[in-house]
Amino acid sequence: MSARILVVEDEEALTTLLRYNLDAEGYDVETVGRGDDADTRLKEHVPDLIVLDWMLPGLSGIELCRRLRARPETRSLPIIMLTANGSGALQPAPMTTSSSRSRCLNCWRG
Repeated sequence: MSARILVVEDEEALTTLLRYNLDAEGYDVETVGRGDDADTRLKEHVPDLIVLDWMLPGLSGIELCRRLRARPETRSLPIIMLTANGSGALQPAPMTTSSSRSRCLNCWRG
């Protein structure tokens, strides 16, 4: 059984890119475009990993993260936060799909 990843992102182009790459690596990917919809879905079932946008309609990614950390069933759920920073202040190092995959796997293997 492949790992289940929930992508919570409101920008369609980024959602498509993430889904494409994660699907290609064999993950079971679900997507949601609003924070409040993600909160509802996470009460129904918990994935193995969440890729969570910082700024979302309905409920911010930060608030959703706080709620997930407050619930015993999602307290230790791995979360990768995404954010857009137009100022150029943050310059992350380029990552290949394989290095991203390795980092994700290491996250939830402990």
